[in-house]
Amino acid sequence: MDQESSPRTVHGFEEILQYLKEARGFDFTGYKRSSLMRRVDRRLSQLGVDDYVEYLDVLQANSDEFVALFNTILINVTGFFRDPDAWDYLQNQVVPTMLAERGPEEPVRVWCAGCASGEEAYSLAIVLAEVVGIDEFRQRVKIYATDVDEEALTSARHAVYSEKEVSPLGQDLVQRYFEPIGGRYSFRKDLRRSVIFGRNDLVQDAPISRIDLLACRNTLMYFNAETQTKILDKFHFALAPRGLLFLGKAEMLLSHSRIFDPVDLKRRVFRKVPSSRVDVGSVFGRGFMSDRREPEQIDGLRSLAFSTGPVSQVVLNGDDVVALANQQAKHLFGLSERDIGRPLRDLELSYRPVELRGYIDQVRTERRALRIKDIEWQRGPGELLALEVHVAPLVADDTVLGVSLIFHDVTATRRLLTELNHANQQRESAYEELQSTNEELETTNEELQSTVEELETTNEELQSTNEELETTNEELQSTNDELQTINHELRERSNELDEVNEFFASVMSSWPAGVAVIDTSMRIVVWNSGAENLWGMRSDEAEGEHLLNLDIGLPVADLRPIVRPALSDPGYRAEIKLDGVNRRGRGITVRVICTALHDRSGSPTGAILVMEPNGEPEV
Repeated sequence: MDQESSPRTVHGFEEILQYLKEARGFDFTGYKRSSLMRRVDRRLSQLGVDDYVEYLDVLQANSDEFVALFNTILINVTGFFRDPDAWDYLQNQVVPTMLAERGPEEPVRVWCAGCASGEEAYSLAIVLAEVVGIDEFRQRVKIYATDVDEEALTSARHAVYSEKEVSPLGQDLVQRYFEPIGGRYSFRKDLRRSVIFGRNDLVQDAPISRIDLLACRNTLMYFNAETQTKILDKFHFALAPRGLLFLGKAEMLLSHSRIFDPVDLKRRVFRKVPSSRVDVGSVFGRGFMSDRREPEQIDGLRSLAFSTGPVSQVVLNGDDVVALANQQAKHLFGLSERDIGRPLRDLELSYRPVELRGYIDQVRTERRALRIKDIEWQRGPGELLALEVHVAPLVADDTVLGVSLIFHDVTATRRLLTELNHANQQRESAYEELQSTNEELETTNEELQSTVEELETTNEELQSTNEELETTNEELQSTNDELQTINHELRERSNELDEVNEFFASVMSSWPAGVAVIDTSMRIVVWNSGAENLWGMRSDEAEGEHLLNLDIGLPVADLRPIVRPALSDPGYRAEIKLDGVNRRGRGITVRVICTALHDRSGSPTGAILVMEPNGEPEV
């Protein structure tokens, strides 16, 4: 910040952040103070407010000001994989564990609430497709993306984005999930069918139900505490048992620990608390009542639900000792109550039907669930079972407390596939029989002749339809002419941009001194031929690298004192002389001039460094 704004920096700014945290539940204290203050100052300038103390009074008196402030702070908040660390955690930890807790053929239902123009909904699609595979994604996954803005929903359904908008994905994901269309990128149509967009008002409308993963990122900030409570109750109702809630970086749950447990507080991932009660009337309105249950009853119900579950499950504690086994597991593997409390290694289950110990160690080490497929087990004479095993870590407070082993019996599914193959063979046989009936069908040709007259009548109707289509074609031709005019204008603008770029390139290449342009994060944007000749580093090697990470014959760390001020002060200019070694290995003294780079409004956008060796020019 400049010197004029520094007094209000130390007085009142932290009080605003604290008020936002307490009144709306959004924690911006982790944001960089310099950028955060610039954005808040922009809002103060728009209102004509002089200091932070006065602006805090405005916030407290006018609840609508929250929306304007959040829109100012969260500039360009929507995008693919915004907050990459949280998305990496979702893909590598959360989604595999969620899938391991469900059957291999169970559908996966995802709700993206407040989807805006669709980037987050398609980010969820990419994450799930990367984990389960493209084919399984098309068969199992449904993503419901909702928003109140119809215009944003229309844009999201089109799923067409610019090169800049898809750049955070990286080249590999762009090639795998997008189709280039005229310089823009369209999300794959075959995967887009699994993403369903619709209007939903989180305050007024009923929630979508049986959701496995609910993403609502930086949307709750637009509501007060009372409305947030109602929305979170709806989210709790919408989620399936052990369903997951994925919030934005600045959002917290405040007093909602009763209905959600944190899975990872830093990445804002929470899990539904199954035994908690929500006000169902706040979800659907009046007319819904629910009985209350004592905690002891709830614990008893939970124990019975585990014991009588339809899927075989065994739970190990931290020492790989069998802590729990439900009735299905006891029946399937011949376990008894005496086996509870024994080390897994002492049981036949540890190596039959599959060697489990290696997988268990892997799960503990990597802290992520895995699935073991295609297991065949000869349980007894004439009894061949097909199993799929899900091994998942049980993590609390970043500590692995144990491991869950879930055994899915897919014998019936395998048998059904075999029967389907047999049915296909029968179908082929039936096809041969159908060939023999072809002669009989030829006798029906006379009957078909009678339908020709009916088709002629239909033809007259089609003629009238054709006239309507010709009218429509004329309208389309008119639209096409307009598009051609627009295309011509765009082509002229493109030529002008090419000329400007060529002029800029010629200026940079003609400048004898070394010139480097950096952005506000100190990454090289321009590296001219003078810099190449001076240090022997090509522009394609330098551009995109951090200035202080360049491996050239200049002590770049010594440039920090003159570069840092230039990134915040539009009028800054400084000069320094440094000893270095040029590309020929000769020692030289270099005069470095640093000038601030700013846009037309005076806001800093980077800095320009001019490097001139003293003495004789380099040949």
